[in-house]
Amino acid sequence: MNNNPNLKMKKLPKELTVLFSLLSSRTGQDQELSNMDWDFFLELAFHHRVYPILYKMIKSQNEHIIPPNVFAVLEHAYRSNTFQMMQLCQEMEFVNRLCTESTIPLLFLKGPVLAIELYGDISLRTSCDLDILIPIADLERLNGILIREGYQKDDYILSVLGDWKWRHHHVTYYHPAKGLKLEVHWRLHPGPGKEPSFTELWSRKRKSDFLGTPVYYLGKEDLFFFLVTHGSRHGWSRIRWLLDIHQLLQQKVDGGILHSLLKKFHSLKIGGQAAILSTQLFDTKIPKELTWMLDEPQASILAEQAFFYLHNQVNLHSNSLPPEVFDYHKRHLFSLMSFPQKLLYAISTLYPYHTDLATLPLPKYLHFLYFPLRPFLWAWRKTRKHALS
Repeated sequence: MNNNPNLKMKKLPKELTVLFSLLSSRTGQDQELSNMDWDFFLELAFHHRVYPILYKMIKSQNEHIIPPNVFAVLEHAYRSNTFQMMQLCQEMEFVNRLCTESTIPLLFLKGPVLAIELYGDISLRTSCDLDILIPIADLERLNGILIREGYQKDDYILSVLGDWKWRHHHVTYYHPAKGLKLEVHWRLHPGPGKEPSFTELWSRKRKSDFLGTPVYYLGKEDLFFFLVTHGSRHGWSRIRWLLDIHQLLQQKVDGGILHSLLKKFHSLKIGGQAAILSTQLFDTKIPKELTWMLDEPQASILAEQAFFYLHNQVNLHSNSLPPEVFDYHKRHLFSLMSFPQKLLYAISTLYPYHTDLATLPLPKYLHFLYFPLRPFLWAWRKTRKHALS
């Protein structure tokens, strides 16, 4: 078994290692809390979106292990998050009813249902929006329903020749009166890349009645696949995503089904990356039927690469990433791919981009010409960029 003792835990800021200690209920915490920068500790708790579960664990252990003013900040944030999640529950029920009445099958990907599934309490996980997955054939119909109900669509997707269907994976709606955001997915992840079809995911769905009415969400193995591929794509830059993995690994996951699923979609080393990081950061006990993840080739290398995001407190949702972070993340994303995935990605770059349309506007009936023109348009943009720099 490869648990890789060389991961860079010792180089992490003390405040972050204490955060991991508190979240994993390690012993000997009292000795670690001297000379703490508590403002930085709070900054990390909020950056990594773990303040609700952190508050609950500190309260259940002994709230006096941290300064009263720090505990008060966590308590206030915990209560605010609880109200936020209650509001999302209400909207979740509303959206579920809209889709049920319109015979649109939907799966909830995250939000309150994930909090219940992994933590047993909606207040212990943060969520700023609802994420739902529906068949791509129902997108237009749901769009009309949501617009009628007061949602506004964020038309940020620029597309040519229908590439949005596979290059993108969701569209965002915002309800100004309710102050809520809804992400409607037709894929789990952006393309190119293979993933389970909606029909497959629907056949393995689970049902939750925590709202008093049935809502559906991903099966355990599909949820693991979704969470590890999502977390790795973001460099595990928020430890909440790893805490989700830690929680899920405490449940009964079928090792055979999971292995087949990850193998089919070229994600074995990503599953291994998540398992290694979880054991290192949260002392996760990997069930015997899942220990094969720790021995996956390249998993340890990928796990070490993830420490870059922790060391630098990277926020990939920032409007402007430092060049060194942008370049590192680009390389890391490429290292996550298998050879067939890299080949597919290379082929996909030959398909026209919306930037080709911006470089040389053509009537829609001539858009097919972007295929032979793409290398020349790409070269023109590069030449112009170098000339302006």
